[in-house]
Amino acid sequence: MTDMQENQDERFVTTTEVDGRTYNVTVRVEFDGIEHVGHLLFRDADWEDDDGVRDHGTIPGRTPDDILAAAKGYNAHELALRHRRAVSERRRFSGLRQVTQEVLAQIRYLNKVATSMRAGLLDVNEAASEIASTEQRLHEMVGQLRTYAGVAT
Repeated sequence: MTDMQENQDERFVTTTEVDGRTYNVTVRVEFDGIEHVGHLLFRDADWEDDDGVRDHGTIPGRTPDDILAAAKGYNAHELALRHRRAVSERRRFSGLRQVTQEVLAQIRYLNKVATSMRAGLLDVNEAASEIASTEQRLHEMVGQLRTYAGVAT
């Protein structure tokens, strides 16, 4: 479990209706070592396993109780506005994001191999071969980007 996961607390706020659907609203409070920050989560009340949609707008507070009180202070109209923002900001281009994450992972790997080679931890010929194959994989991934760009999933 990461430090951030250990510093999370999720609390029930209310149930609200947006566009004819009922949502259970919770606030996830995180403490980053400096301050508490809350984010609303909207889960469809009719779905048992709904992961919810997170509002990326923040609710600041000195304590988790302050954040919960602020969240409970939102009226139905304000909750509907936050729900619409959460839905509109949901990641839509997951294919492109996945390829991008793979590219970043390969770049990190490339750097790890190169620094290990320079530190004398890897054989130069083996490292050079691994660097070349990683570079080839990166070129192939970059070639895939146009396939995923602009395609919402």
